Amino acid sequence: KPLLTSLLDGYNVCIMAYGQTGSGKTHTMMGSHSLDEHSRTQQEAQTQGIIPKAAVELFRLISEKPSDSHTVEVSVMEVYNNEVFDLLARDKHGNVTGQHRDIVTTSSGAIQITSLTYEPVRSPSEVMQAVNSVQKLRAHCPTLVHADSSRSHLIVTLTISSKSPNALALGETHSCTGFSASSPCPSPSYSPCPSPRHSISQTPFRTKLQLVDLAGSECVGMSGVSGAALWEVSCINRSLSALSDVLGALAEQRPHVPYRNSKLTHLLQDSIGGDAKLLVMLCVSPTQRFITESLQSLGLGTRARQVHKELPRKKNTPLKVR
Repeated sequence: KPLLTSLLDGYNVCIMAYGQTGSGKTHTMMGSHSLDEHSRTQQEAQTQGIIPKAAVELFRLISEKPSDSHTVEVSVMEVYNNEVFDLLARDKHGNVTGQHRDIVTTSSGAIQITSLTYEPVRSPSEVMQAVNSVQKLRAHCPTLVHADSSRSHLIVTLTISSKSPNALALGETHSCTGFSASSPCPSPSYSPCPSPRHSISQTPFRTKLQLVDLAGSECVGMSGVSGAALWEVSCINRSLSALSDVLGALAEQRPHVPYRNSKLTHLLQDSIGGDAKLLVMLCVSPTQRFITESLQSLGLGTRARQVHKELPRKKNTPLKVR
């Protein structure tokens, strides 16, 4: 919940589930049932994953803001064989197809995906409808670990845009220190009480929440695959290795962080670096057979916990009138 509050303060946020195939990553992120607005029992709430719960909490926070002050858009991508695909893209007949996209870094350091499909959403159920509608497009392949193993990283992005300032607007009336109510401030050019100015919070912002269901981290030998599936495992492991390298560079505060060593880390760059906020959830199998994979996952978790960023200042500091 505090991470979602940070979204409305102007920070990018990333929540990802990491672990081997079958350890519960998709269950953690998606839950066992899709979100139904008419289902609100405690048992049903417990079956929801991070994505539907985050959608509910985000719209709850937005509902506490002035009406129509924020808009939300959803996009769904997968990183498969080190390439990015837009799963919400549609063909000329209106069918979702999944199309290849490129990553572009703007001059300000923001990450953009060329021609990415954004769908406006107004409720948690609309978010889950969009996500569930493209689940069948995600790459799957049977392995020795799981009969229906996901072979790609799934990234669900909720983009929040503010449309109105939270602070004092220009032209509003204020009282001035040192002047009585019956003696208003003279002209601003001659007064110690200047006219209100734009603050950071008065600039409309655009932040994103990236919810990531990573592909399984098991080694090739454990997967027992061959042929084209072997290449999939190789791409998965290289991208997860790149993620580990990025976390290591952030933990050691190196001057160069190798985000571009993988499309996965490049795509997530402005949601895990800088003043963005990142939460890594480890999914670990309790089975003795997978002890090597479990230790590897815990090793990445140790590296992630070593990342300490300076406490950022709140971005939408209220305007102070002196």
